[in-house]
Amino acid sequence: MPKRVLQGVVVSDKNDKTIVVEVERRFTHPLLKKTVRRSKKYHAHDETNQFKIGDNVAIEEGRPQSKLKRWVVVGAVGNAG
Repeated sequence: MPKRVLQGVVVSDKNDKTIVVEVERRFTHPLLKKTVRRSKKYHAHDETNQFKIGDNVAIEEGRPQSKLKRWVVVGAVGNAG
């Protein structure tokens, strides 16, 4: 089974070797037929402390690193912030 890959924006880099990535998804509401935006934050492992707030990154599922970290940074996506 392939690992999920998500794209999002770094919203926090205050922890050592950890970044918080906000991923936004859009879908059509089943009753209202209106496009709705929902976002979720994921803690991701950044071994080299390379990424800063505002960077667009891709994250991939990985083994549990800590209580909250289950994602690993794959790399930068497109232009930074």
